[in-house]
Amino acid sequence: MKKMLLLGALMLAAGALFAQGGAEEKYPSKDIQFIVSSGAGGGTDTIVRKITSMVEKDLGTTFFVVNKPGASDSIGPNAIMSSKPDGYTIGNLTYGSAIQGVYNQVVKGYSMDKLRFISMVTEESDAFMVSKNAPFRTFEEFIAYAKAHPGEVTVADQGIGSRVYLVVRGIENKYGVEFKKLSYSSSAPQREAMLNGEVQVACTSLGDFAPLLKSGDCFGMVEFSENGNLAYPDVPSAKALGMGPESYSSSFLCIAAPAGISDAQAAVLEAAFKKNVESKEFVDWTVTIGVTAHYMSGADTAAFIKDLQDRSFPQLDELKKQGLI
Repeated sequence: MKKMLLLGALMLAAGALFAQGGAEEKYPSKDIQFIVSSGAGGGTDTIVRKITSMVEKDLGTTFFVVNKPGASDSIGPNAIMSSKPDGYTIGNLTYGSAIQGVYNQVVKGYSMDKLRFISMVTEESDAFMVSKNAPFRTFEEFIAYAKAHPGEVTVADQGIGSRVYLVVRGIENKYGVEFKKLSYSSSAPQREAMLNGEVQVACTSLGDFAPLLKSGDCFGMVEFSENGNLAYPDVPSAKALGMGPESYSSSFLCIAAPAGISDAQAAVLEAAFKKNVESKEFVDWTVTIGVTAHYMSGADTAAFIKDLQDRSFPQLDELKKQGLI
């Protein structure tokens, strides 16, 4: 009798293990929470909702989106970091999440080591736009004019230590020029400053200046990317102007899960995002909003962010040493 009871218990245990294995093979078997690092209705939220609506069709499940903005886009990723690594909570990171959030440590214990990257989704490269009233039009003319008129060319950035500020400062160092840098909180006041003549040049994305580019109030001089922008084919890329990868700069949106997610689950997610990020539907859609679909594997995304940190942190250290931040 005891032997029969023991055999029954073993069979039940084996059945439970089989069931668990089956559930793993069928991943995902329930809805997935997606934590967005920004508020509802913004650019990041819009991209997330588009790509997840596509991916969920392949996974046969539903993503329910939770917006957690704040602290340089670090609140959302921090929630991912502290979530159970069971494959049912993932989310996005941005430039702010990966650079400002880590460097400034506005959230205690915040670390990229607590995440496993799944894929890159989009990039939105920074660019220089020039007012129609400026005495130069091309990037080459801009640099020549700046050399002849040191400290006179007015350039709009988005605050000392911001990504676009580092781009402007990098161009100054690369070409031995000096601009009169003026800081604005975002692209909207940058556009206003260009329209009212406060600045001659602005640094942000081409998409951010789409209304002015369309109206002819400004022109794109260069996009700090390798391949240029499909939505603005007449704007030369940094590579086309002879600049190297150290000059490339962009905001981006990537996907991550808590560290500890299983390899099998990560592979399922990575394959689904790869298929849809590279799809014609998504590529064509991103062109309409002025960003670029750009798939990278989880490993390549992690390397990309590490390289970006290695380039950005010393610049921020220098600004801190000078008392600018």
